[in-house]
Amino acid sequence: MSDAAAPAVRDKSKLDDVLLAMDVVDTLRHRERLVMTELDAGAREAALLVRLKDIYAAQGIDVPERILKEGVKALEEKRFLYEPPKPSFGVSLAKLYITRDRWLAPVSFALVAAAALVGAWQFGVVAPAKARAAEVRIELAETLPAELARLHADINAVVLEDAARLKSDALFAEGQRAVAAADAEAAREARDGMRTLKDDLAAIYQVRVVYGPGEEYTGVFRIPDDVPGARNYYLIVESVDPVGGLVDVPVTSEEDRRSARVTRWGQRVSEAVFYAVAADKGDDQIVQNSVIGQKPAGYLSPQYTVETPGGAILEW
Repeated sequence: MSDAAAPAVRDKSKLDDVLLAMDVVDTLRHRERLVMTELDAGAREAALLVRLKDIYAAQGIDVPERILKEGVKALEEKRFLYEPPKPSFGVSLAKLYITRDRWLAPVSFALVAAAALVGAWQFGVVAPAKARAAEVRIELAETLPAELARLHADINAVVLEDAARLKSDALFAEGQRAVAAADAEAAREARDGMRTLKDDLAAIYQVRVVYGPGEEYTGVFRIPDDVPGARNYYLIVESVDPVGGLVDVPVTSEEDRRSARVTRWGQRVSEAVFYAVAADKGDDQIVQNSVIGQKPAGYLSPQYTVETPGGAILEW
């Protein structure tokens, strides 16, 4: 038992000596004025040791002289002085690792959020954009050219007037130019114009004068700005298909050149026709001859059975 305990006692003694030497160094550092006065002024080591003994004696601590010498030597050698490592990549990594509790969770969250944003961008924006671009390429290469050609052929098969045929040819050429220029929007506009033209040519309706209960106007007149004192006469009419339904038709106002698709408008007629309809309605509030035009298939405009100089209005 005694042999095993002896090394432990010696080790404790060495540890105490080291701790005392470290305390001496610490005392010297905290007494910077003492160090500067005695050491820098060239005072002898013995005088410094005496001063150190006095310092420890004042605290009731008995420090052997060899420990004091060891402390002075350690101070000169900077043995117990901590010198922070110089900046380097390794030191930076070490500091990052030591402080990981502070930055690891926020950085992880930021990375997950960034990954989610990238994924959302890819699936919500990039992928749909690529799909749309692919659809447009197919549309320009196949769909639109085929639709334009089919509509042009369908119109030519039913058109009965030169104005409509020329309009179809112009829209077809415009659509082809847009396809060649990879302008999908312009090509679609030309296709839609041909669809409307086809529908307008196929439409069949009558132009009827409006009358009956609740109808405020059957006809109106206007004094044109460019001819003071003159009058333009209009019958209020509507377009009615063979089963009694109203049909949207394109009408352009001669007053402001505004165009719209409507079921009711003011159709300009001669003064004689205007007053003849007024007289027809005057006896029983019914217009016996209310149909003043027919629009057959293959034509864009109605064929009127009354005298009309052309022109229309959209408001009255």
